[in-house]
Amino acid sequence: MTTTALTSPQAAPGPGQVVTGPAGNALLGNTLQFQRDPLGFLMRAAADYGDVARYRLGNITFHQVNHPDGVQRVLQDNHHNYLKGDLFDIIRQFAGNGLFTSEGELWLRQRRLMQPAFHRSRIAGFGKIMTGRTLDMLAQWEQRAEPGLLLDVADELTALTMAIIAETMFGAHVEKDVATVSQAIEVLLTDINFRFVVPFYPSLRWPTLRNRRSLAAMRTIDDVVLGIVEQRRRSGEQWEDLLALLMEARDEDSGETMSDKQLRDEVVTIFVAGHETTAVLLTWAFYLLSQHPDVEARLHAELAEVLDGRTPAVADVPNLRFTRMVIDETLRLYPPAWITNRQAVAEDQVCGYRIPAGAVVGVSPYVMHHLPAYWPDPERFDPQRFAPDAAQERPRFAYMPFGGGPHQCIGNSFALLEATLILATVAQRYLLRLPAGAVVTPQPKSTLRPAGGLPMMLAARAGSGL
Repeated sequence: MTTTALTSPQAAPGPGQVVTGPAGNALLGNTLQFQRDPLGFLMRAAADYGDVARYRLGNITFHQVNHPDGVQRVLQDNHHNYLKGDLFDIIRQFAGNGLFTSEGELWLRQRRLMQPAFHRSRIAGFGKIMTGRTLDMLAQWEQRAEPGLLLDVADELTALTMAIIAETMFGAHVEKDVATVSQAIEVLLTDINFRFVVPFYPSLRWPTLRNRRSLAAMRTIDDVVLGIVEQRRRSGEQWEDLLALLMEARDEDSGETMSDKQLRDEVVTIFVAGHETTAVLLTWAFYLLSQHPDVEARLHAELAEVLDGRTPAVADVPNLRFTRMVIDETLRLYPPAWITNRQAVAEDQVCGYRIPAGAVVGVSPYVMHHLPAYWPDPERFDPQRFAPDAAQERPRFAYMPFGGGPHQCIGNSFALLEATLILATVAQRYLLRLPAGAVVTPQPKSTLRPAGGLPMMLAARAGSGL
């Protein structure tokens, strides 16, 4: 990964100043530079061109915002002017118009309908599922914990978070149905990752092998999800899972519930977003802990003091302060959602720069989290950055792992609770170590995963009883 030292963000220029950026190829623009090193390219653009930088990928010109005030303008203060538009069509092909991809009145209605389902008090009820599934994974690890054995931590955690979102979504429903949906979601997620790298691949209307495979997965999801919805409506049984909460949600004004199509779209959206980002976060957390034994030792000390060897519960989370600081610092260094884009409806000014109507505006949490004006020595892993007094000194949009403004991720409380409980449960029992000579590089696709996964050696901690 390329690391570029940044200076402090430049002062805002005069009103309406034109955005400039790195020179590129006459035909492809900056496409080749971006593809060689996306993160390094974005960091250099911020360093060289200041608060707003311009670059071109093929026939699309991007205006990259690199200042907290500018990000706040786009995502919060003037968010009605910045829509997702055609930029989210890759995901819409698979997830439909779920909360992540919808706009306007539909988005507002769905957000209001779904907000109660993701209230902290509701999410807390899923804590036992999160730790229970984690203990199931650790039981499998115990059988495989031979000296020198490598586990791909990225794959293990992805399977774990998929199992958790499946059980929290469908509760105690037929295991076969849950497994079928999980496998189909994995097919779609693989295809979304592919299309993020190859954005000009033919749409699902074209009968390529890849497209036929994805369409088959979508039909499987529709059959299973809509079948479960129909069965529940016929039976009248009461359930206590996310699907039940979504099915029960009613519009305050009309009293209407979600249509079957909307339920399906929200289930797919929650499945994809609800397991991938948390798995990526935890993968990086175990990597960083393996490289920083002092931080790992302090984490272990907190777990021993708060938990004294027992499995963590939701009630313990407020006392696991350093554990949460580790999670926050991991999200700073390696935000799973590393970039997002919007399209300007009307002309605007951001940090004094002119944003033309129709312009694509990019915001990168990765860039914001590495600006040295707000993060001294930004490449250093230091959870103390998130001690309460330190966090209060930074602008709100210098740190934005879940986005910001009205469109901030609705599942952030779920993800943070899940990550805290999993990290605490695993770290009590095992040490994870990289093999000698291993090189770990972030690979920016739809999320920021380690390239090639993360094979690590597994060792039981002394005194863990394993």
